[in-house]
Amino acid sequence: MGVIVNQSIKGTLATYLGAAIGAVTTFFVLTRVLTSEEIGLTRVLVDAATLLSGLAQLGTNSSAMRFYPYFKDADHNDHGFFFWTVLVPLFGFALYGMLFWFLREPITSLFSDKSALFVSCYNFVFPIGFFILYSAVFETNANVLMRVAVPKFIKEVLIRVLTLGVYALYAAQMLDFDGFVVAFSSVYGIATLANIVYLLSLKKISFKPDFKHITPSLRKDYLLYSLFLITAALSGTITPYINSFFISMKMGLATTGVFAIAFYMAGMVEMPYRSLGAIARPLVADHMKNHNVTECNSLVKNVALHQFLVGAFILFLMWINIDLIFSILHDGEKYAAAKNVVLILGFTRLFNSVLSIGSTVLSYSRYYYYSLIFTLLLSVSAVVLNILLIPIWGMEGAVIASLLAYCIQYSLLLLVVKIKDNISLFCWPQLKCAIVILALFGLNKLWQLFVAPTFLSLSSIKLVNLFADSIVRTSVLGGLGMWVIYKWQISEVVNSYIIKYINQIKGKKHN
Repeated sequence: MGVIVNQSIKGTLATYLGAAIGAVTTFFVLTRVLTSEEIGLTRVLVDAATLLSGLAQLGTNSSAMRFYPYFKDADHNDHGFFFWTVLVPLFGFALYGMLFWFLREPITSLFSDKSALFVSCYNFVFPIGFFILYSAVFETNANVLMRVAVPKFIKEVLIRVLTLGVYALYAAQMLDFDGFVVAFSSVYGIATLANIVYLLSLKKISFKPDFKHITPSLRKDYLLYSLFLITAALSGTITPYINSFFISMKMGLATTGVFAIAFYMAGMVEMPYRSLGAIARPLVADHMKNHNVTECNSLVKNVALHQFLVGAFILFLMWINIDLIFSILHDGEKYAAAKNVVLILGFTRLFNSVLSIGSTVLSYSRYYYYSLIFTLLLSVSAVVLNILLIPIWGMEGAVIASLLAYCIQYSLLLLVVKIKDNISLFCWPQLKCAIVILALFGLNKLWQLFVAPTFLSLSSIKLVNLFADSIVRTSVLGGLGMWVIYKWQISEVVNSYIIKYINQIKGKKHN
């Protein structure tokens, strides 16, 4: 677990630095520079491009993790493994790029009534999709080499800094709207170039293929696995973007812009897993290859526990400060309509990030073909539930649909993982963590009823009152939660860091 913790901490620091930049951008720039419709456009453009790139990968990211252990050989340049990770997605982009082009009219007709601006910018999906595709490919290549921090920095920090610069140019009227969209697209191209430069700088990459290393059995396994992934991607890749697509089609880009702000806030919950999962997946693949059930059980339990612990704590802190967040936000009353969306979506992202390591186990086991069933189940249930619930509850209906769809999928998937691979994600410390978080939410409700009114009457300025309440509530409830987690010894890793920090403080005092 030490390698995972050290690597994930570095990646998480980059992720949260990006989150800080994103917060500044969202709260002080984005809603002031762009209209809600333009925010919705950027959200749908990126989602559509990510969908295209996800299909075009042809399963390369998962297959790279699964099959790298079969190629790993430093003395022989990994037998040209990375050549295939670049070539296969190129073929996939050509295939699905043509499909997206030929289906342009029927696709855009779905958005023409409520989201005409997206129709006029549809062609930008292709360059953004290409850049996102190869950023993901090169990031995966770095991950299999156990390098996480720099790719995370590029993805989480560099892209946000460059995007902030584009917003500033647009606000200064140095770019017209067309120029803004072009510059926005170019940001992802620069990120792709940065990933290429970093990967080459490792001097561990060879793009010279070693055809002799690919035995008939290895080729057969790769083709069968990739065929399965391609089939699964046809339904599974669209699921994460169903909400924004349905909201754009049925409610318009302006509503999608409001949803995008809520989506960004909720996204902070799963940020630790972006690094934790990136470094854990190659290890899971290695354990499954070598049938190390005991080691894999220990690994996935630790990953699930620490994602739950950190993610739930982030969600709680965000929720107790939600009113302050919307008060700071420009035109916050309009975006506050998504307050409950943030909470529901936050629980969905928490649920998915905690349990997705189970999907990883199944994908890298010999029973990987079961994943197709669960992928289809997730996609179909998400589409059906969105169609049923959006007309009833609007944005809230969309995120409730996603939450229910993930609950259905994971309840069955984890059962199969336990039966087929004898691996379980669950342990007693997770139950302790759930009790602590639920107790904190209960205490927060009591605070709102009996303590908050005192703070809200301190000044005639609402924002001052919210700041006072937020500082005290975060300190008291957050501090109480950390103390209980420490005393109850929920995580040895967390406790060791707390003890180390306490000893450092004591050492400074003695000096």
